[in-house]
Amino acid sequence: MSEPQVCAVARDNVHRFSKQTAPEIEVMAGLGVLGDAHEGITVRHRSRVAVYPTQPNLRQVHLIQSELFEELRAKGFNVGPADLGENVTTMGIDLLALPRHALLRIGCDVELEVTGLRNPCAQIERFQPGLLAAVLDRGPNNEVIRKAGIMTIVKAGGMIRPGDPIDVVLPSLPHLPLERV
Repeated sequence: MSEPQVCAVARDNVHRFSKQTAPEIEVMAGLGVLGDAHEGITVRHRSRVAVYPTQPNLRQVHLIQSELFEELRAKGFNVGPADLGENVTTMGIDLLALPRHALLRIGCDVELEVTGLRNPCAQIERFQPGLLAAVLDRGPNNEVIRKAGIMTIVKAGGMIRPGDPIDVVLPSLPHLPLERV
């Protein structure tokens, strides 16, 4: 695997499924991606706002590994950066293998804390029929494996650009597995 790095960045100030790629994004500690519809201290995901609008926003920055796109292309889907609504597309890092509370240091300043897995929803199916099943899998004990990326909160802000290196800092043991957030 190559050195972990950022492939693409994206944001959208409107709640849409896909985001718009950008040359750079700015993230702010405790808020998320500036100018993105999910920016905020409290949850911004519409279905979650309807249920519990004051819950903390554990979904400030969404990351997907570009290796997923290659897997999906092999299954006949046409998916690229920002199509699945992620803010940061990575390469060279198995995001799904990270434990909760792992820190991702991106570039010189940014620090993101992993909070959990993105739970793929019906919007993925509307984007491309069959895609929802393609981003879900089953593990050896028949557990659901969600492959639609991870969610993070911003611990230290700054700019994120394609080509920025990513360093992973693991939390103290025991490591907590990722769960959907």
